Amino acid sequence: MLAGKPPLQQSQLFSLKGSVLTLSILTLISFTYFSFKSLRPPLPFSPPTPQITLLPSSATGTNTTTPSQPRIVAEKKEGNVSEEQEDNDDDFFTDIYHSPKLFKLNFEEMEKKFKIYIYPDGDPKTFYQTPRKLTGKYASEGYFFQNIRESRFRTEDPDQAHLFFIPISCHKMRGKGTSYENMTIIVQNYLDGLIAKYPYWNRTLGADHFFVTCHDVGVRATEGVPFLVKNAIRVVCSPSYDVGFIPHKDVALPQVLQPFALPAGGNDVENRTSLGFWAGHRNSKIRVILARVWENDTELDISNNRISRATGHLVYQKRFYRTKFCICPGGSQVNSARITDSIHYGCVPVILSNYYDLPFNDILDWQKFAVILRESDVYQLKQILKSISHEEFVSLHNNLVKVQKHFQWNTPAVKFDAFHMVIYELWLRHHVIKY
Repeated sequence: MLAGKPPLQQSQLFSLKGSVLTLSILTLISFTYFSFKSLRPPLPFSPPTPQITLLPSSATGTNTTTPSQPRIVAEKKEGNVSEEQEDNDDDFFTDIYHSPKLFKLNFEEMEKKFKIYIYPDGDPKTFYQTPRKLTGKYASEGYFFQNIRESRFRTEDPDQAHLFFIPISCHKMRGKGTSYENMTIIVQNYLDGLIAKYPYWNRTLGADHFFVTCHDVGVRATEGVPFLVKNAIRVVCSPSYDVGFIPHKDVALPQVLQPFALPAGGNDVENRTSLGFWAGHRNSKIRVILARVWENDTELDISNNRISRATGHLVYQKRFYRTKFCICPGGSQVNSARITDSIHYGCVPVILSNYYDLPFNDILDWQKFAVILRESDVYQLKQILKSISHEEFVSLHNNLVKVQKHFQWNTPAVKFDAFHMVIYELWLRHHVIKY
């Protein structure tokens, strides 16, 4: 009996080891299951995805692509917004926006958090830091330089910055008679100095840097610095993506000729008896065709040259007040200041320009307040405009009044004005930069 005891103990030992092994395997499987389960993120709050097929290529659309708007959603605590307040917001955030509620939430988040660092280098008395003036074709550039220095978005601490502003003004160079070749050299040297002095450019190769320039001078002055144009965010008034403008990265700056000569128009449909209007220089192919085809038409008011001041005081501006549709063909660049003139005076703009990424195109639904045409549609221009019913025109006109605030510069800046819309576009670009 004593001799049979060891085999029994050995059998019990194997049984015990088997149980422990089985328990260990079950424990490992359980931990593995719950670990994987814990790694799966919770479903995020996600508002409706905004439409991103803007201004389609059709009889009523130009060849325009649109950057998809990232979904940056501000945290919204339950119960902190009353139903009455939300109703008031709904009155403001109408369907002129692709995604009204998303725009509202993102805008609020931007106001709370967004910070921009302005490089302090460069003598303001030469080509840097401050605007040359706040009038004329370059007014938008000047206002941005002025507004950013006064705004809540500016930070003195580069470590807090989301984006970095390169404060070089091509408009100032033009004012001092600098040639395009020398402008390019000045821009190159200034940027080389920033890269050598600070570590910020090299972190992203300039993807979180931006510069602002309006009209064709800035485009020509900077195109000779390819790594700046390719890497940094360009905020420009001539956003033609067939010659280098990159949607998703760059920002279309509205060209605004301020101060406006006359008050804003709008809510005056009964006074608009003329079908269409354009007057200007024939400094582009589309303008030559427009004048040749429609100059002698009895229903379209098309002038081959700008209206002479000798004909009367502010005759040109007053034409906007009595016209339904104002024709806006591209000039020396794809853009035209007539677009913002038309918006200000309450005349529905007719965009007649190919490859034009319209300002704030990923925020505003331009088809709700403008007529978007290809250049090839110029031959059917009158037929297209006459096919728009009175009800459709009234809707376009009323929506146009709603967007006027977005195409107005102020000093100091005012919420939802042109400065804030450009800043919002930069805020969206910041969220798609890959560090």
